Amino acid sequence: MGLEEHVPRGILLTAVEIIVNWGRASSVWPLAFGTACCSIEALAAFASRFDMARFGMEVYRASPRQADLMIVAGRVSFKLASAVRLLYEQMTEPKWVIAMGACASTGGVFNNYAIVQGVDRIVPVDIYVPGCPPRPEQLIDGVMRLHRKIRQKSLTDHRADQQEEIELTESRWA
Repeated sequence: MGLEEHVPRGILLTAVEIIVNWGRASSVWPLAFGTACCSIEALAAFASRFDMARFGMEVYRASPRQADLMIVAGRVSFKLASAVRLLYEQMTEPKWVIAMGACASTGGVFNNYAIVQGVDRIVPVDIYVPGCPPRPEQLIDGVMRLHRKIRQKSLTDHRADQQEEIELTESRWA
């Protein structure tokens, strides 16, 4: 429930879009969620040496209702997949997902019956960060790419993305 619901379709509000997108990109709040070794590297990116606070990401949020970015760091088992999906659905709109590491992106070296072969089968992923495990610098690069993506969005595009996501979810879980 944001500003885009109150903007009629077809009206171009470039100055408002620039300000709204700048605010969204400058205050991304990540969800505290990690499943494997990649989460240690993600925590290191938030420590004083790499300092993610300079990107407006002060602390991890403990509640999905206070977060708008999910960094899936590590492998996700099928048993955990429904919990990941539930956390994603409880996040505030607009929301973004970063798949961090080979396990989150493709299942990594765990090509077996228990591990989801890519978290994009559960939730829509915006940015993929490669590596096993990726260094904190790579996560920072992924966050900077996400900021660029957020700044380039228009307010009316977000509504179309929501509808596409709903249709995608209904087709996967039906």
